[in-house]
Amino acid sequence: MAKIKYYYDPETLSYRAIETSKVRQFSNLLLFFFTALIFGISGLFLLLNTSWLNTPTELAQERELDNYKLQFDILNRRLGQLEEALGNVEERDNNLYRVYFEASPIPEAQRRVGFGGVNRYQDLEGFSNSDLIINTTKKIDILTKQAVVQSRSLDEIEKLARNKSELLSAIPSIPPVLWEDMKRMASGYGYRKDPFTKKRRMHWGMDFTAPTGTPIYASGDGVVKRVDNRATGYGNHIRIDHGFGYVSLYAHLSKYNVKRGQKVKRGDVIGYVGSTGRSVGPHLHYEIFKDGVRINPLNFYYGKLSPEEFEKLRYTAIQENQSLD
Repeated sequence: MAKIKYYYDPETLSYRAIETSKVRQFSNLLLFFFTALIFGISGLFLLLNTSWLNTPTELAQERELDNYKLQFDILNRRLGQLEEALGNVEERDNNLYRVYFEASPIPEAQRRVGFGGVNRYQDLEGFSNSDLIINTTKKIDILTKQAVVQSRSLDEIEKLARNKSELLSAIPSIPPVLWEDMKRMASGYGYRKDPFTKKRRMHWGMDFTAPTGTPIYASGDGVVKRVDNRATGYGNHIRIDHGFGYVSLYAHLSKYNVKRGQKVKRGDVIGYVGSTGRSVGPHLHYEIFKDGVRINPLNFYYGKLSPEEFEKLRYTAIQENQSLD
């Protein structure tokens, strides 16, 4: 049944059939298709540029991006754990290791220097996940810098520890004569009465009385620098350079047990008690130098003496009596 459209004609007061020409019908059809095409293309363009419709490739890429974001989140959590662990190492380094080895702590600014000024991450800007990528890259750079600084610090600590060990071995820290071999500690460091002039003068060492031939021991590791009797008043004497500015001197020996240039260890027998040079009887005159200055040997006897023995030695050393040389 043909579809006929009518219109109301007010002149005839009746409905009349609408007559459409073939050309008119074709124009209407063409306009319909053209309009539909425009709307279709516009709709497709909008769909392709929104998240409502994605191609399989775009869906795969979106899943891959989501996976990358997840991996970056996991990486950031791990970086946070590394930051915490490295922070603990830095704290121990500053407050324990460097304090123990008498080194200055590394300032916080020095550990993180080099991250200001020029924008190092300009190439990473302008992407949808730029903030995440930039923050992660910054963390990696900071951790790398901290790790390098900490590594250098530990190298320094290792060197200090090695020097500390050598220093502890080198410091003259034991009496040069065994406690049981001493008759007595005759005179200490300080002003004493000269046995020859009977005048009060400075006595630069400690005198240990012992029988002639009693062994004398190196009080610390070092190298023998002098073995001779050419120093006024000392007679046969030995000088050991311990390094770190320390030198020990052993005077009035009866004979030597070492040669010049020989390396010795703490406790090695280097000679024997005698009474050569300016001396009134068999004894060992013992001195310690630090950076060329004579210092009191009593302050270095932390090895091989019990508290009671040290106290007895200290009490005798501070008495202003007569020296033996």
